[in-house]
Amino acid sequence: MMERKVRLKTVNPFITCYICKGYLIDSTTITECLHTFCKSCIVKYLEEKNTCPKCHIEIHQSYPLNYISFDRTMQDIVYKLVPNLQEKEFQRMQDFYRKRGLSVPSSIVNDENSNECNKSQSQENHEDEDHHRSDEQVNICLECRAPNLKHLKRRYLRISSQATITHLKKFVALKLYNNINRFKEVDILCNEEILGKDHTLKFVSVTRWRSKDAPLLLHYRQRVADL
Repeated sequence: MMERKVRLKTVNPFITCYICKGYLIDSTTITECLHTFCKSCIVKYLEEKNTCPKCHIEIHQSYPLNYISFDRTMQDIVYKLVPNLQEKEFQRMQDFYRKRGLSVPSSIVNDENSNECNKSQSQENHEDEDHHRSDEQVNICLECRAPNLKHLKRRYLRISSQATITHLKKFVALKLYNNINRFKEVDILCNEEILGKDHTLKFVSVTRWRSKDAPLLLHYRQRVADL
């Protein structure tokens, strides 16, 4: 099958910041409308306003900064699509601190070292070693919604926002039945709605738990067909 090459300019509208018109840096997404901007751009904008600069929806009347989150997936896409952007951004940050006689923060150095390691390892190995700890995290509370099932000893979890409902079902199956293969016997619900097995926690947070305080409250029960 022949590969179809896509020009960068055709995807530019999807990977550039609406505010500064440059490529997204530290991609940050508004959870209310899912529009994404550079972190520095949107933070500065929300110091004086409480609406999305693109669609003008009200984010929050008083605390709009509480409803934005780093979008690692989008940032990874931008860095992969735009040649040398990540290296140039790292160099720009180094120059910023050095011109002012300041030491480069260790977090920036560590990020760059991590990126260099990633280039020399396969993505599979990286995920095995990192266990998605570098992903955006989400706090959840997992409670039982069935009288015939036992409650989890550890209800509160902090896990990758890219984890899916299937991952949670396998976790519950392991805790309840000591058998991960019984995950199909478990339903996960949010607001009394059964969640799809492929939904990510990020998706659930912004579509089922929007404007509500953390943690994301989920319930588990025996699969309806088995009741």
